[in-house]
Amino acid sequence: MKSIDPKDFKVTAPICLKELPTDLKSQASDDAKEDKLDGVRGKLSELQDVMYAHNRYGVLVCLQGMDTSGKDSLIREVFKEFNPRGVVVHSFKTPTSTELEHDYLWRHYLALPEKGKFAIFNRTHYENVLVTRVHPEYILNENLPGIEKVEDITPQFWENRIEQINNFEKHISQNGTVVLKFFFHLSKEEQRKRLLRRLENEEHHWKFSPGDLREREHWDEYMQYYEEAINKTAKEHAPWYVIPADDKDMARYIVAQIIWEEMKQYTDIKEPELDDKVKVNFAIYRDQLKG
Repeated sequence: MKSIDPKDFKVTAPICLKELPTDLKSQASDDAKEDKLDGVRGKLSELQDVMYAHNRYGVLVCLQGMDTSGKDSLIREVFKEFNPRGVVVHSFKTPTSTELEHDYLWRHYLALPEKGKFAIFNRTHYENVLVTRVHPEYILNENLPGIEKVEDITPQFWENRIEQINNFEKHISQNGTVVLKFFFHLSKEEQRKRLLRRLENEEHHWKFSPGDLREREHWDEYMQYYEEAINKTAKEHAPWYVIPADDKDMARYIVAQIIWEEMKQYTDIKEPELDDKVKVNFAIYRDQLKG
């Protein structure tokens, strides 16, 4: 099975989503992909333990994609060997009344990872330039100065939001948060099949929402705004990776491998050395415990 190179998925120049694959057509078996994933997630778990002791970096993993693109199951499978203290998952839904009393980034600041930990954003601050662009009427709930009606939301408004998001990510990266952003590039046909399976499999009925079909009608708009957001916010300090998502097993392995490869670059992440005064007295401490 071919090894994963993050550079193959990293956005380093303007992209056109229609030209990027949604499936790598891998010939590897499901067992082979699972074996590869198992090896990587074990290494990630060990890395997080060292990060916790090092206490200098937090890692923010941002997951974006259309409904059924596999974000939930990826979180379960990639991070299941982590110590529970070392990873926190935040699923951002419609803002609450309390959240709407603050600026749109407020709730995301509150959810940033502590030093030594991973935070997973399942849907992210990018919803504020994706869903709200498809449904600009949602912006009216924010009670922003000068915006009384949808017609008040100008193209410059969205440019400002993109700039604010770039500034947000630059700020947190400069203060010890490693930012890795993943777009799950799912084909519309594969989404149709997955939604249909939810209707046909009784155990998955709870996952189905008629709203998924309504949002599906806006597919082309979403792709346009995803492409624009990715192109304008792909930075070296906060890179985007476009992940072919039609094959869930392969997508999980790719994401896990990218996180591992990117985190290996932080060679300063090491377990702290014990004070020499403590080490020189090890024999004394052993005697105390044995006595």
